Amino acid sequence: MVEIRTQDSFRDGAFAELAFMHAPVGLVVTESRLIRECNNAFARMFGYTPDALRSQMFSVLYPSDEEFVNIRDRGVKQLRETNTYWDERIMARKDGKLFWCRVRGHSFTPESPLDRAVWSFADLSDTRPYLPLTRREREILSHLSDGLTSKEIALQLDLSHRTVEVYRAKLLKKFNVANTSGLFHALGGIDSSHVASNSSNKS
Repeated sequence: MVEIRTQDSFRDGAFAELAFMHAPVGLVVTESRLIRECNNAFARMFGYTPDALRSQMFSVLYPSDEEFVNIRDRGVKQLRETNTYWDERIMARKDGKLFWCRVRGHSFTPESPLDRAVWSFADLSDTRPYLPLTRREREILSHLSDGLTSKEIALQLDLSHRTVEVYRAKLLKKFNVANTSGLFHALGGIDSSHVASNSSNKS
């Protein structure tokens, strides 16, 4: 029983497991993108139990396998150099609902950051409700977050410069802002380098 384990932990001064499992923020330990352990808050955030998530590939928590591929290596360079990383990205609950969350990471193997790492996840739904985006909108948002211009995005997506501008205008209208700076401010006041949001959903 949890109560007995809590009493035992305080009696024995063994607080590490207690703090991990009952921390009010989602925590997960990964090994080569495999979930090795997670706490209660992390599992609840995604609609699972900790037992159901252990030994699952992290891709199960993304809207699609393609989106996981697009985002999975983001932050590797920064982790390798500083062993600190954070971004805000769209994830998927067990029931398929999408939501924004803030992700922070620390690697135990900085030379190969994703081999062994611990991550914290915070659900941002209360402050940033998810607004449905088409595949193209999310692709363009992701490229904007990488600092690309409309012309550079057009080359990446094999679109015309004008088409990219149309989609960019749709994003500004959807978030009721006047420019790209306002767009990222609407996404939580963070700079563009901390937004990760690719998707393979159809437009």
